[in-house]
Amino acid sequence: MKSKLEKLFVFLKNNRKYNKNLQIRYYNSIIEPQANTFEKIVSLLYHIANTQSQPKIDNLATFYQKIYFHKELLNSFNGFLSVINDNSNTTTNSSYKELFDGMKNQKGWGDKTSALFTKAIYHLHNNEYPEKLRIWNDAPTNLKSNDLFYLPVDTVIIAIFKKIDNNENWTFNKINTTIKKHYSGKDIEIWDDLWFWGFITQVGSGENREMKWNLNKYWTLRESDKNQESVSEIQKKSETFLSLLN
Repeated sequence: MKSKLEKLFVFLKNNRKYNKNLQIRYYNSIIEPQANTFEKIVSLLYHIANTQSQPKIDNLATFYQKIYFHKELLNSFNGFLSVINDNSNTTTNSSYKELFDGMKNQKGWGDKTSALFTKAIYHLHNNEYPEKLRIWNDAPTNLKSNDLFYLPVDTVIIAIFKKIDNNENWTFNKINTTIKKHYSGKDIEIWDDLWFWGFITQVGSGENREMKWNLNKYWTLRESDKNQESVSEIQKKSETFLSLLN
């Protein structure tokens, strides 16, 4: 397991540009059209909540009502934390772990979507994405040594770990615990690219899922680079990725 993880990590680290370019286009479509900070954060919240296959509408409605009721607090990272976590210390810069825990406790939000939202906020403020996408002035720009970052595990990533070791019962917690045995901080954020490569190399679903290059899935990603030269390049990279799973 450790050997395969190391090889995968090296692949992900060496090929960051492909998913990053897609992420930039994705964040642009969500953030840029919005007129102010409140609208930007609300737009991001709605987009990420809607990634759920079966969203709990009544619970999400309660959450959105709460957000709109505290509209004036959403102009800062610490203000947002005070809305989702009554114990938050709004006088200091808080952590991404606190953001994740606070979101996970909200009605309609689970492990994956809480991790996705936390990852997005980190991306938008870590000085590695366009400055125009920044939402808050007080959000941490890096992951401190005592901070924790969670991989947004879903069925795509679970399928990859099943391919690596089918004897384990892979879950959100199991996969994050396994990765954190060997990686921490920003290195775990690099693991987030695993979803991109996993999504475009899986055909079918459930137990009938097959690992191979899936051009159709690539085309369903609205923000993917449709230039034929880029598609061919990513296909070759995908074949390298698949070889690491076998």
